[in-house]
Amino acid sequence: MGPLERLPQILSRFEARGRRPEAIILTRSRDDYERHASIEALVEIAATQKLEILRLPNLLDMQSIDAEIELRPIKLEDLLQRDPVRLDVPKIQSMIQGKTIMITGAGGSIGSELARQIADLKPGSLILLDASEFALYTIKSELSQRWQNIDIQAALCNVREKEAVRTIVERFKPDVLFHAAALKHVPMVEAQPLEGIFTNAIGTRNVADAALSANVSRMIMVSTDKAVNPANVMGATKRMAEMYCQALDLDPEVIGTRFITVRFGNVLGSAGSVVPLFEQQIKAGGPVTVTHADMERFFMTIPEACLLVLQAAAYTPAPQHERGRIFVLDMGSPVKIVDLARNLIRLSGRRPGKDIQIIYTGLRPGEKLYEELFDSKETLSETGAPGILAASSRSIKRAVIVRIFDEMQCVVSARDLQGAVKLLKSTVPEFTPGIEDHLLMSIKRSAES
Repeated sequence: MGPLERLPQILSRFEARGRRPEAIILTRSRDDYERHASIEALVEIAATQKLEILRLPNLLDMQSIDAEIELRPIKLEDLLQRDPVRLDVPKIQSMIQGKTIMITGAGGSIGSELARQIADLKPGSLILLDASEFALYTIKSELSQRWQNIDIQAALCNVREKEAVRTIVERFKPDVLFHAAALKHVPMVEAQPLEGIFTNAIGTRNVADAALSANVSRMIMVSTDKAVNPANVMGATKRMAEMYCQALDLDPEVIGTRFITVRFGNVLGSAGSVVPLFEQQIKAGGPVTVTHADMERFFMTIPEACLLVLQAAAYTPAPQHERGRIFVLDMGSPVKIVDLARNLIRLSGRRPGKDIQIIYTGLRPGEKLYEELFDSKETLSETGAPGILAASSRSIKRAVIVRIFDEMQCVVSARDLQGAVKLLKSTVPEFTPGIEDHLLMSIKRSAES
């Protein structure tokens, strides 16, 4: 009927004959379409013509050859121009199969997906730890139903509780511990800095110390690109957590346990992220609120991020000079948030700026226009694992970081907000908040309460 570039004219010809199509069905891979016209262009045409856009499932994803073929809507992740993740499956499987695996923050977006992927690799037992009773119940129920042959245990615990964490880790003695528990909502942590410091920094110390004491083979800390040159409290607390894990991994006296840090950017659809908010606003008829026209972020899907976390966790460098490195996931190119909003509007079958308006609301406290995956002081190197780079940061002696964390524990326990923020800034000198007034307001509110 003609090339993709002439699709609008082809659709008009059908409509003139009284045979207006109801949907566009994609039958090829993204790469096939990209050689002719972008998926984004097809989505825009579908929105303009008020057509549904669907695609055939990947044959590799079908459960059996007799399975019924179901068309599915195009999703936002279909618009991300990213190559499929290539995994070293044997190495990952040898790390997981038959072993005892623990996940903190197991009820969260990353923690729960890690649990699903790990369950697929046949661990001997899977320990789920979370502070939320409902989240813990939900993920345990799901996993127990799907993987009935795996010993799945739930531990209701807050990583801020040092003795509780130590007792649970000592009881189950995991071979591998994934630490995904964190407070990650930037404006929320910005308004309540002590809570972020307590959970993200001190909580990580509690988990790391427990892992060391129980002789866990390796602990993997899930970090964030917001820890690089942080402009907010959340990012600075995650950088503190990185520093603690690095110091332990670099300590020559620490022999039995490896401390691995994995850093990545935003994940699509995680709790509290921008995508669910945009979808809710679109469903309500708009407007969609974007903080700034130039804001960019790195994005990947939750399953993809978790696969790469497993890949990084399975990487075990032997030489001492390779210890203490931070593994950074290849996030591809950054995406403009306003483009993300426009694509979501088009995927809903509506037109941005016409059916759904986009308005700019201004940067929120602690937000940056651009995120970075590496600090200028970090030396980059290849790992040999596809999709994963390594950053060697400035080292810090374990004794020094322990003293800093001891002091932070005291000021946080005393609810000394001003002292905690001051110590946070001195520990993470690259922390440059553009929010001094906001922090002063938090300190004032704390003093008045």
